[in-house]
Amino acid sequence: MADHNDLFDLQLEGLDPDAWHARVEELGNALGQCTLLGGRYLAAQIDDGPRLLVSFENVPAARKFHPEAAPRGWLVARERGWSTLTFLANDPENWFRDAAVHAFFDRLIDDGYFDEFEEVLFYGAGGAGYAAAAYSVAAPEARVLAIRPQATLDPARAGWDRRFLGQRAKDFTSRFGYAPDMLETASRAWIIHDPLVPEDAMHATLFAAPNTLLLRTPHLGRTPERPLSVMGVLDDLIDAAMGDRLDIVSFSRVWRQRQRHLPYLRNLFHQLDEDDREGLLARLCRFVLRDTNRPLFAKRLARIEARQAERAEQAEQGTENA
Repeated sequence: MADHNDLFDLQLEGLDPDAWHARVEELGNALGQCTLLGGRYLAAQIDDGPRLLVSFENVPAARKFHPEAAPRGWLVARERGWSTLTFLANDPENWFRDAAVHAFFDRLIDDGYFDEFEEVLFYGAGGAGYAAAAYSVAAPEARVLAIRPQATLDPARAGWDRRFLGQRAKDFTSRFGYAPDMLETASRAWIIHDPLVPEDAMHATLFAAPNTLLLRTPHLGRTPERPLSVMGVLDDLIDAAMGDRLDIVSFSRVWRQRQRHLPYLRNLFHQLDEDDREGLLARLCRFVLRDTNRPLFAKRLARIEARQAERAEQAEQGTENA
């Protein structure tokens, strides 16, 4: 068992990439076991409780966007006393399609590693979300929380997604290949995505299955995990998924936090403006201005109200002339 308190002193902030990797390996080996996979990936195992969080993450995002510049899996598990198996890749977008990763999961399966835990949750976002879904088949009855995952990058099945052309050379047809099929053994899965991002919406539909719930986060953009983290709700979503408490009702309660998230409100503002939805735009501006003075919203509301007053005056004059 890990000394749970050691995870509270990570000391990862402000380190350059080499020092960051060295510190992660130092912590991982002190608290559990770190394994280099194929020279491109790191797997850190820390056993600290009957619940296991398996997270797939990329190092640049962890260093730049996460609190304490730490892997998300470590931060969530630290607060809850969970065990963690964290896979780290150096690439900003990575799908963990590597024979060394396959072999590592084969060893875990042979050792009955996942059988040691009462509950197992796989988590990831983007390419890491794909990996969370794909490799969850190694732990039947596990749960999966994937944010904007790709189902595959195989051109024969997802040729319409041209965002990652350089990754199409990877083999998405062999073992652990087509992520929606790999979810068949999961007890529950949740796919979070912004339906206004066409490619993410199309991938999400490929995951539709009786054991999978699609959760929509419109206007959060191409990386919804970041605003969800800023809102302070991402860890809550992971916690709810681990405990199998995530459903439409509980997600709706969490999703209300967007009403206090200025980037979301700005995105909604620009969409309503583009669609010429003046009435809804005025309501949005009034909602935002109830609690704070935002010039963007105040100026637009003043213009809308001036136009509405002008139209009302013209209508009144027309009535009198008639």
